[in-house]
Amino acid sequence: MKLSSDEYFQIGDLAKAVGVTTRTIRLYEQMGLTAPPQRTEGNIRVYTKPDIKRLKFVLKLKELGLTLQEMQELAQMYKEKQEVPETIMPRLVELLDFHMNSIKEKVQRLQSLEKEISGYREKILSYYPTVK
Repeated sequence: MKLSSDEYFQIGDLAKAVGVTTRTIRLYEQMGLTAPPQRTEGNIRVYTKPDIKRLKFVLKLKELGLTLQEMQELAQMYKEKQEVPETIMPRLVELLDFHMNSIKEKVQRLQSLEKEISGYREKILSYYPTVK
């Protein structure tokens, strides 16, 4: 396979472009989150634009709070159903809803903690007016 920088990317260039390490890319491949890349005759990994698109999707899922296990579940569904969004997207929405509710609960706890800290601070300042 002849490498053309417009069509194929080596792992180091890909890692740099998406802001992860080559180790992360290899881990995602090993876990089945991304498809195994094509290889040159010298056994060098090469990635196509669809490979990059899928890696970016995995990274977006991670950014949205999905666990590696949840991402593996979606990857397995993707592999079994061969890109049928009607089967994968409902599960993805369910996972996103779960994470969104979890974040809302954390925000509520943090807001409560903020009020509690503010109350303690005010008490301290009222007892010790020289503290500022």
